[in-house]
Amino acid sequence: MVNSEYRFPLKDCGNDKWGLREFNLNKVCFTMNILQVLPALEAGGVETGTLDLAKELAKAGHKAVVVSSGGSLVSKLEALSVKHYTLAVHKKSLFVMFKLVSELREIINREDIDLVHARSRVPAWISFFALQKTRAEFVTTCHGYYSNHFFSKVMGFGKVVIAISNTIAQHMRRDFKVPEHKIRLIYRGLDLEKFKFRGFFVKNNAKEKIIGIVGRITQIKGHTYLFKAMPRILKEFPNAKIIVIGAAAKNKQNYFKQLCALIAGLNLNNKIEFLSNAQNIPGILSKLDLLVLPSTYLEGFGRVIIEAGAVGVPVIASKIGGITEIIEHNHNGLLVSPADVYGLECEIIRILKEPGLARKLAANLKNDVQERFSLNTLADKTIAVYREVLENKRILVIKFGSLGDVILITPALRALRAKFPKAEIEVLVLDKFKDVLLGCPDINQLICLKNKGLIEVFAKTLLLRKKKFDLIIDFQNNKLSHILGFLCGAEKHLGYRNKKFGFLLKSGIIDKMSNVGPITHQFQLLKFLNINLVDKKLKLQVGEQKKKEVIKLLESYSFSLKYPLIGINAFASLRWQSKAWLIERYAGVADMLAREFNAQIVFTGILEHKEKIANIISLMRSKAINCAGQTSLRQLCALIDLCAVFLSVDSAPLHIAAAVETPFVALFGATNPQKHLPYAEKFVLIKKETECSPCYKSFCTRKDCMRSISINEVFQAISTLLDGKKR
Repeated sequence: MVNSEYRFPLKDCGNDKWGLREFNLNKVCFTMNILQVLPALEAGGVETGTLDLAKELAKAGHKAVVVSSGGSLVSKLEALSVKHYTLAVHKKSLFVMFKLVSELREIINREDIDLVHARSRVPAWISFFALQKTRAEFVTTCHGYYSNHFFSKVMGFGKVVIAISNTIAQHMRRDFKVPEHKIRLIYRGLDLEKFKFRGFFVKNNAKEKIIGIVGRITQIKGHTYLFKAMPRILKEFPNAKIIVIGAAAKNKQNYFKQLCALIAGLNLNNKIEFLSNAQNIPGILSKLDLLVLPSTYLEGFGRVIIEAGAVGVPVIASKIGGITEIIEHNHNGLLVSPADVYGLECEIIRILKEPGLARKLAANLKNDVQERFSLNTLADKTIAVYREVLENKRILVIKFGSLGDVILITPALRALRAKFPKAEIEVLVLDKFKDVLLGCPDINQLICLKNKGLIEVFAKTLLLRKKKFDLIIDFQNNKLSHILGFLCGAEKHLGYRNKKFGFLLKSGIIDKMSNVGPITHQFQLLKFLNINLVDKKLKLQVGEQKKKEVIKLLESYSFSLKYPLIGINAFASLRWQSKAWLIERYAGVADMLAREFNAQIVFTGILEHKEKIANIISLMRSKAINCAGQTSLRQLCALIDLCAVFLSVDSAPLHIAAAVETPFVALFGATNPQKHLPYAEKFVLIKKETECSPCYKSFCTRKDCMRSISINEVFQAISTLLDGKKR
């Protein structure tokens, strides 16, 4: 029983098996066009991170583009020569989102974007649908906790989902069932040029103790607990004060009023200062004695902690969420339980009373920031993810047509491998033609379709779905291939949008060049992937063992390779009677070759041709071998490879001759050589222009096109090629 799957050894691509851990990879060595999409570019952790990453992408020679609804950071972005497009991608309106899909798709196509990186839910939905008819890939970054409903699921739709902490990674895996293999852990990074060390960890002899809290004014940031701790702190340090850096959104104004009432009730009006529109965060941090982050919910990360650490400020924070992945208690900071006013009071007083402790914590945090949370580290890891997404594709090529059709996809496979050197490329072919692709260096696996019956196709569809292909390239382009590709559920399904269920293609293109050769036709599809036709050569792997088997077969007929071996493929498939030349003329040219060049003649064909070939040989005066039905497909390739010249009608063996670089003479009549003649460097085409040719009739009683070809001109054509014969 023939195994229906053939796996070749994978090339050593240096792939890491990335789990939920940090990773280090060398910088990407090719340029990429990256689009980041986020709601707005106002001050904030996500926004600053977007700006910083765009800066690093541009510095590394990549093209960085950003789409947002605008904001105060746009001017800084444009100062870096990064292009910004303003779209209302912050609005949670289905009508607006639907309208923006086409606008974003236009930007993706105009800027030739390779990858779209969405950083929030509304932008992610718009990006997801905009990408459906483009070649660009999709990546998301999860910056925080999302409510567990359908609208949030889009953050798990990326080919890779970046989590800013293990806490967020677990949230996405647990609540949104994102597979672990899709998640990459990349901590936030800081531009250390902006957040420079202030030169000390503890202020000397400072009478006033300044405690800072940074973050938008909302209940979950825990402002109330720090304010409630202040009366006891003031008993120990009467000159202490709190600086609140952050503003309240419009929908949080009532909460802000409650905070003000609390401050008044605690008699702290002159001890708490609000800086709602602070721009110089590094400058403000440098004046602090202590930063407190008293959050009451699972913080995704806590960017302000690493900002304080870079400047040299000690930190106290809640023991919750991603904060615990930055702060190790008593090593580089202090942790307290959320909403624990007493614990917060004690730790603040402790750190303000013990300068040695404060100095140790701040110094260790500074070292950790430099080693683990720098912008360079973030950029390198993010670019590594981009490279992984763009290079490590899982690609399925569908071509279950005739033998010749399968051979004709070898240039496309070679081009795909050149474009995606680390991709897993698999090819779906009919089982009876699999041998011509065995050993092909450009593919990883053959998947064989035993027949086109419903049961077999259904079984293969289930198998293909499990493989979760990123891209399907449909070179077959018929109803069955379009349906099968659609059912596979790949992110991209590329093919011609014809009348054969072409509407099922996710990335279908209109066929505007149906009158060209098959290789050019294939590359019209591949242009969608920015792959151009450079090398038309067909290639097949023959193998020395198969050559030895064929030589042994020839020797059993007393044939020697000392003399030119001429192969003749006299007939096409049983369906195409009209393609064959006249049998007496095959005999005539064979005798002339044997007489003039001492050539040895071998006829190839399928078993059903054996009797017809025997009739040709019976008309000959010279010796010939009838190999019809005697060789396997790979042995046939080896036999044609050994020939000095190969004579053939329009049939699959002609493609084999081109693929093994054997000079050939092609006889065409009923079909058009412009569409079916394989590319080769050494060949002679013989076709007579008759009134009815090409007719594409499988049966013809007149065969004027083939009768017009004489023995002498075929002999002359072969003679020309023998002068520079391959052996």
